Amino acid sequence: MISRLFLAVAVVAFAGQAAAPDRALAAEPYHLGVALGLTGTGAPYCRQALEGIEIAVEEINAQGGLLGAHPIRLFIRNTKTQPEVAERVVTEVITNHRVRAIIGTYSSSTALAIKPICRANGVLHIATISNSEDITKLDPSPYTFSVVPNTYMMAKAVALGTADLASKHGWKRYVTIASDYAWGRSNQQIQISILAAQAPALELRGEYWPPLGHVGFNSFVVAVKNQKPDFVLESIAGADKALWNRTAWDYRLHETVAMPGALISVTELQNEGPRIRRGAYGRARAPFFAHLDVPMMKEFIAKYEARYGRYPSDWAVMAYDGVHALRQGVENAASVDTEAVRRAMKGLAIDTTRGRLSFRAIDNQLEASAYLGRVTDDPRYDFPIYADLVEMKGRDIWRPEAEIRAAREQ
Repeated sequence: MISRLFLAVAVVAFAGQAAAPDRALAAEPYHLGVALGLTGTGAPYCRQALEGIEIAVEEINAQGGLLGAHPIRLFIRNTKTQPEVAERVVTEVITNHRVRAIIGTYSSSTALAIKPICRANGVLHIATISNSEDITKLDPSPYTFSVVPNTYMMAKAVALGTADLASKHGWKRYVTIASDYAWGRSNQQIQISILAAQAPALELRGEYWPPLGHVGFNSFVVAVKNQKPDFVLESIAGADKALWNRTAWDYRLHETVAMPGALISVTELQNEGPRIRRGAYGRARAPFFAHLDVPMMKEFIAKYEARYGRYPSDWAVMAYDGVHALRQGVENAASVDTEAVRRAMKGLAIDTTRGRLSFRAIDNQLEASAYLGRVTDDPRYDFPIYADLVEMKGRDIWRPEAEIRAAREQ
């Protein structure tokens, strides 16, 4: 797949040169790095993200490249979802291939690992999957931008929705289970904090921390059942998520315990659809069906479905938006110079598949929405989607700026 991507980009770039030889040959190609976990627990999401990047790059190169003159050349590296590997491969593409920007990565720990490398080398870093709020909240880098609803935003959305459901259904007790790394820790802690404020009568009966890449969830399911909770708050993703879902299904956990706000992205809806209980409440970061009225989303869906025979996942959507965020930053700067682009992107309003959204100046966080809904079948699709879909706007759920300033002063 990666070889095919390089070939596709090369063919499109060559076609652009053939169409306008004098201008294109004289222009400098734009070297764009992609650092994703193409193997390991992040592989399912990252491969789909790469597909979204592929389509965006081909669209831009079909117009002659950035500013119509700088064809994008991709340099793709596998982080293996390991911070030390991410540091090594990102350093390599910066040193040997002089990339101007990096899109990535999967796993917040890898994103946090490459952030200082990009800053030290004056390379843009666009986070399109990793969403720990520490990526943009603490030790801020003027080169790092996030197009993903961060952990605070997602956790606040889930906590608010869960507090409402607890009141409605009379829930009293709950437990949490989260992958033991930056994203899982951050997401779980924020959810507990906000839920305590919104529904102080709820009792937290236990917290469980499977390591990232865990394969045996049997003991965790048994431990959860023994606590007799009314609901479980879950922060597990990628291949780990699929294994957790299958184990919970085998033990019939979903039949007796609610799991409001579990990560059920389009990937899970497509791949695990038969196993997901209808009526279950889930959360997603960028479901395509939430924005069918946005022309950019409609066009992306058509191209993606024509090429891959399926609808785009959240990860493909956000990666696609990440490339086009870079394009619009370049256009706003009227230059591919990195310093000019990062200044232009600060506070910039951009067109995305999710509508027109702005980067917040204090932390370069896009005002991306979070999505909550109830899993249901829909005759338009051969997999379940969300009914009663609620879009929580980024401006309503991101951390107040005063709290960000206070955190940076500590």
